[in-house]
Amino acid sequence: METAIALERATKRFGELTAVDALTLEVPRGATVALLGANGAGKSTTVGLLMGLHAPDAGRVTVAGLAPRTAVVQGRIAAMLQDCGLMPGVTAAEVVALGRRMYPAPLHVEEALELAGLRELAHRRVDRMSGGQAQRLKFALVAVAGADTMLLDEPTRALDVQGRREFWAAMRTCAASGRTILFATHYLDEVEENADRVVVMARGRIVADGTPAQIREAGGQSVVRFRIPATELAQLPELPGRLTVEHGWATVRTADPDTVVRLVARGDAAWSDLRVAPPSLDDSFLALTGPTGPALFEEARA
Repeated sequence: METAIALERATKRFGELTAVDALTLEVPRGATVALLGANGAGKSTTVGLLMGLHAPDAGRVTVAGLAPRTAVVQGRIAAMLQDCGLMPGVTAAEVVALGRRMYPAPLHVEEALELAGLRELAHRRVDRMSGGQAQRLKFALVAVAGADTMLLDEPTRALDVQGRREFWAAMRTCAASGRTILFATHYLDEVEENADRVVVMARGRIVADGTPAQIREAGGQSVVRFRIPATELAQLPELPGRLTVEHGWATVRTADPDTVVRLVARGDAAWSDLRVAPPSLDDSFLALTGPTGPALFEEARA
């Protein structure tokens, strides 16, 4: 399978700060990959390396087999960066028409607006757009490049729920056309809904890399809940995990839900309404970005 993005032990330092530390990542063409991490994890610096905005201090970075700056000039990659402004007083179509002049093989203005879900707003002035519409216009500026690979750095930052929904609907349309999309975010629901692969970063390194389900299961704990009268609590066997009881419900957070269910079912306590919930991505993210994160992920995959 053709490789769209490759970083081979790429390192980037800013003074004494190592923002990206010997990072190795390969993304095949056509994939939609989420780059997940807390602020300061190295996501934006990684995007900067791929766009040629930063030169690596060590290691190698390529886009479609080319140096990043060459790939940008040839229109093979385009990015939506965090602090990209828009000109006021002009229409959406005019902004996109201006942007397309920078690329050697751009899409037509109408195609880019269609991909961004803005065809009906082509003649609306930028300063009269909602936050969600303006963000989709920024996406249209990426789409018009006609690039094989798109980088989206925190694309829905500061958008409300409706704005985020509109943006990702437009992005999924673009992904369906076969383009490679790498997006950096800290919104975990966006990862669940839009990525087929998740790369978790912490302290400039990759600590986990897999499908959303693999990431969720690697670091999180399942939750087993059941009703139990207070008079029956003493009859519960010792359970693997952390047990709490509130308002007649026992909750066990555990890495071994099967054993918990088996022990409760075979025990002498009277219980009812037993339920098991899988690990949440939120819990997994917190665990994987902690000091023992890489070991947790490797143990889960063993």
